Amino acid sequence: MSVGLLPIDWSAPPQVGAACTLRGGGVSGVPWATLNLGSHVGDAADAVAENRRRVAAALALPAAPYWLQQAHGTVVLDADTVADVAAAAAPADAAVSRTAGRVLAILVADCMPVLLAALDGTVIGAAHAGWRGLAAGVLEAAIDAMGVPGAQLCAWLGPAIGPRHFEVGDEVREQFLAADAEAAAAFSANERGRWQCDLAWLARRRLQRAGLTRIASAGLCTYDEAARCYSYRRDGRTGRMAALLWLHAKVG
Repeated sequence: MSVGLLPIDWSAPPQVGAACTLRGGGVSGVPWATLNLGSHVGDAADAVAENRRRVAAALALPAAPYWLQQAHGTVVLDADTVADVAAAAAPADAAVSRTAGRVLAILVADCMPVLLAALDGTVIGAAHAGWRGLAAGVLEAAIDAMGVPGAQLCAWLGPAIGPRHFEVGDEVREQFLAADAEAAAAFSANERGRWQCDLAWLARRRLQRAGLTRIASAGLCTYDEAARCYSYRRDGRTGRMAALLWLHAKVG
């Protein structure tokens, strides 16, 4: 069975490589079945290693990815300053690179992976954008680390939990409204006195406020797509997909 991959259609230049895995085509057993790429979710280490090997082979990755220790914060790893990918296991929720062959990776199972690229192909960035990271400014931190005006960037919003299934309390809504009153549009009251939250709307809004106009979206709800996607909120004990981003080496 081939590795499950989600097509990515965005405005990145040809020297940018990008991919997003789905949950099929791996060797992990239940409940991680089958292409779990997370080493921190209780899955067998040899299964995770084989799954990562299969993804690397299917995508012809130029190097091992920088697997971050994601902590729902705003720390950005500059991958160009860390030659050993194993050293990237410090807490970080975004990464950037200007060097060909450095593979950035974001693990996801409801939170949104956001891929960023300069339109001239000089720098890339990837961020782990759950509600905590979005509210804290992880996308803005990644854009700042890239050092390129938002108008000169493009973005892709990967699969994430959709508003029909993402219920939050007042405290979450208030954090977003404190920074942007227009964020109220991302929250719909439900019959339980709580809110259904549109994570993709919030991510798009943050990017637009940072100056981006070229924003594409997978439009895929991880909770709804049990056959294709991992979802922590749906299943609890589950695997992780990955969004991957790299620069191709120049030819000639």
